[in-house]
Amino acid sequence: RAVDLGTDKIIAETEDGVGWLTFNHPERRNAMRHEMWEATSIALDAFAADPDVRVIVMKGAGDKAFVSGADISQFDKVRSDADTAAKFAYAADGARQRMTDLERPLIAMIRGFCMGGGLGVALKADLRIASSDSQFGIPAAKLGIAYAFENVKALTDLVGPGVAKQILFTGRRYPAETALRMGLIEEMVAPEDLAATVRGYAKTIAENAPLSIRATKLTVRQVLSDESVRDMGLLSRIGREATDSADFKEGRTAFMEKRKPVFRGK
Repeated sequence: RAVDLGTDKIIAETEDGVGWLTFNHPERRNAMRHEMWEATSIALDAFAADPDVRVIVMKGAGDKAFVSGADISQFDKVRSDADTAAKFAYAADGARQRMTDLERPLIAMIRGFCMGGGLGVALKADLRIASSDSQFGIPAAKLGIAYAFENVKALTDLVGPGVAKQILFTGRRYPAETALRMGLIEEMVAPEDLAATVRGYAKTIAENAPLSIRATKLTVRQVLSDESVRDMGLLSRIGREATDSADFKEGRTAFMEKRKPVFRGK
C-alpha cells in the first residue's frame, strides 16, 4: 500500500514487511528538492510507526542514479537568501536525522550515480547493495566545500581514515568494483540481479526476530559512538527485553520442532 506524501517526487509503499522509499526525480537523476526532503521525513515517520514494517529500502527511480545530490535548478528559489536556505537545510537535516535514528534496518539499493549528497544519503543506510554499473564519489574538494563533520565521520567509520581521505582529497568517481574493495558498499551484483538481491535481503531480515535486529543495530551504534557517551544501560535493557520476549521462546521452540519460526516482535 502507498503512503500519501503530497508529492510524486517521493514514493512510499509497504509490501510484505518492507517499506520501499523511492526518490522519484529521474529527469534530474533523482536530485533532491526541498519538497522531497519533507516528503522523505513523512515517509520515514510512517514506516517507523507501522509495526508491520520490519525493514526499509531506499532506491532511486530509473537506472541512471540513486541520488545525485541537491537539485541545483531549485537553488534560486530555495537558497536565494538566508531564510529560505535555512528552511531547505532544516528539511534536509530533518530527513537525514530520521534515517540516523531509525531502529529498523535501512538498505540502500544503488544503481547509477551515487555522488556527493547522494552518497551522503547512502551512508545513512545499514547496508549498501549496488549494481556493477554504479559510480561513487564526493566532489567536495572540486567545489571548495568543507565536508560536514557528520558525513566525514560516517564515511570514516565505514571505510577507515585512509580511504576516507583518498575519497575526499581526490574528489574522484569510483566504479562499483573499487567501491566494494574500499568497503564503501557491502555487495555488488549485475544490474539485472539488483532488485532480486535486495528483495532477498529484505525478505530475510523481515522474517528474522525484530527485537534481535533492533538490539544489533543499537549495539553497533553504541560501538561507533565515543566511549564517554555510550549507554550501556540501554544495551542491558534491550538484552533483557529480547531474552524475556515471546520471540525468544518461539525461536527455541521452532528450533526444537525443526520448523521455521514466526516472529512477532514481542
